Amino acid sequence: MKILAFILLAAFANIGWLGDFNAAKAQAAKEHKLILINFSGSDWCGPCIRLRKEILETPEFDQYATEHLVLVRADFPRQKKNQLDKAQVKRNEALADKYNADGKFPYTLLVDENGRVLKEWDGFPNVSTANFIAQIDPFIHAQH
Repeated sequence: MKILAFILLAAFANIGWLGDFNAAKAQAAKEHKLILINFSGSDWCGPCIRLRKEILETPEFDQYATEHLVLVRADFPRQKKNQLDKAQVKRNEALADKYNADGKFPYTLLVDENGRVLKEWDGFPNVSTANFIAQIDPFIHAQH
């Protein structure tokens, strides 16, 4: 029974999105993975919400990302009830200064463990999860 509960829990749990880019770089270097950074306005940006629901939080993407990616979300919510702690806001703003100076939402980047940009998606990618993964896959295979 415990095994079944664990399998069900694992099947429905979204993989973790980090909020600390430096921790993500360290993890990526250790695990030989690429980093996917997602700039989001989780409570006000319609395309951001769509991207999360239709691609980034699907079981298919979760499975792929678990094996190949370290995920970082830089969220910029507007509603008071969704505000992040000051340290997280500072980390998100520093990441935006480096990678998203124009303040695009959603804006998603694939970077290597050193932070070098390999691919970017400006706005909602308007593709299936499988197609989104297919756009990442060549970069995964190029590093091995």
